[in-house]
Order: sequence, then C-alpha cells, then structure tokens
Amino acid sequence: IIILVVFGYFIYGDVQKKSKIKIADEYNDATIKYYGGNKKNIEKELIEIIKKRDKTYSPLSLYFLLENEIITEKKKINELFDVLINDTKLENEIKNLVIYKKALFNSEFETENNLIKILNPLINSENIWKSHALYLMAEYFYYKNHKQKSKEFFNQILTLENSNPNIKIEAEKRLNRDFSD
Repeated sequence: IIILVVFGYFIYGDVQKKSKIKIADEYNDATIKYYGGNKKNIEKELIEIIKKRDKTYSPLSLYFLLENEIITEKKKINELFDVLINDTKLENEIKNLVIYKKALFNSEFETENNLIKILNPLINSENIWKSHALYLMAEYFYYKNHKQKSKEFFNQILTLENSNPNIKIEAEKRLNRDFSD
C-alpha cells in the first residue's frame, strides 16, 4: 500500500506538471498567433484557458484579453473576473490584485454601491491592496464631485498603518491641494 501511495503521488505530480505545460503552450500559441496577425479564435482560446482555472495562465489570459481589447462586452469581462476571483485557487494577494483590477475596470461605469461592493474584500481586511482600493474610491468620489466622501477616503489612507508610501504621499498632496481650508 505504501508503494502504491508513493507511486500514486509521483504519477499525480507528473500529470499536474504535464497539464501546466500544456496550458502554458496553449497560452503561448494563442499570443504568438495574435501578434502574428492571426486573430481568429483568440478570444475563444483565451477564455478556455481562463475556464481551466490555472493560477498562472488564467489571469494572464484575462489581462491579455483586456489589454488588447479583444473583448469589450462589460458583462462578459466581469464574468471572467468572477471565474478568477471565485473559482480559481489564487494566492490571497494575487486574488486581491484581481479584485482591484476588476474594480478599476468597473470604475468608469459602475454605480457607487456596486464599486464599493467589489472593493469590500480589500477595504474590510488588512492587505497590501487596501490603500489602493481606498485611493480608487477617493478618486471616484472626487470625480463624481462628492468632495466630502472623497476627503474621508483620502483621510483613511493617511491613518492606515501599512499604507503604500506612494499612495499616502499622493493622498496628502490631494488633501493639501484640494481640501485645505
């Protein structure tokens, strides 16, 4: 039984490794085809990679689709973000980055409540993306001319212990420039 378990472990590891190589090859082939001018079926191929829920190539595929504007339908893009956030086994900070990118994508057209709903996992926990999320909300409210709400989010950044130093500096500048009495 012990020998079978050991062999099973190594066989499982080998299958996982081959699967990862196959997904990597599929991603590389799709991107090479795209840059080579053969853009047919690229969307379908990259969506299939996203649906495989690989912790490396699924996010890369979504980012490639976004950066090259291969998919422009907001609902479809949000569904793909949800596959990464809810169904893919990502490390916590990578998952938080995906959540932040989803909020960033949605910030131009979503309502205040929906944007806050997207960012809640970042705002309500201690992580390296919290100050980024607060800054995004502050800028969102500033753009919408809700100055008081914007100021509150900028102030939260300043009181945050592990705030990103660059974001903290930008928040201070914004408060001094636009909110000083």
